[in-house]
Amino acid sequence: MSATLQRHALGLTWVEHSRTARSAHAVVSEQRVWLIDPFADEEALAVAASLGQPAGVLQLLDRHNRDCEPLAARLGVPLRRLPDTALDTPFEIVPILSRPGWKEIALWWPAERALIVAEAIGTAPAFALDRPAGVHPILRLTPPRSQLAAYHPERLLVGHGRAIETGGDDALHDALDHALSDIPRLLIRLPSLIRSSS
Repeated sequence: MSATLQRHALGLTWVEHSRTARSAHAVVSEQRVWLIDPFADEEALAVAASLGQPAGVLQLLDRHNRDCEPLAARLGVPLRRLPDTALDTPFEIVPILSRPGWKEIALWWPAERALIVAEAIGTAPAFALDRPAGVHPILRLTPPRSQLAAYHPERLLVGHGRAIETGGDDALHDALDHALSDIPRLLIRLPSLIRSSS
């Protein structure tokens, strides 16, 4: 499926035209480009290549294999899968979850006030429920408040849906604050979400 390209101050986000609205990012620091949870889209990858020198591929979620490994090999750069440290990058590692079937980290980019979250937070309809962003449906009973509430991003990049270029702080905290109270809204919309996924 083709993707929509969203250029922004950090680089590029591309969002797949699919029910899950998978998104991936190419972010630039000092002419070095990091691909985050990428999937192959030739137009997006061509734009990413124009941004600077490839530095590495980062995988933030255990099941987000996507095209991380083949793209790292194609570009001749390291693949860092759920790294414990972010040496030689502008990021800090934010542990989100570590349990069977779901291991996830996020990236905090202090210089840009940017938070990059693979799965726990998203802007796709099934996450956001008409808000700018929302907590993953499966995590609504146990939202990652203790992991994320201390962060106040201007920019919020997610693994499902468009990037939020300004106002990420409000979007993130609105998502965490309404994770539980929006469950009835999620249940009402569940049939239509299931239909759209079939």
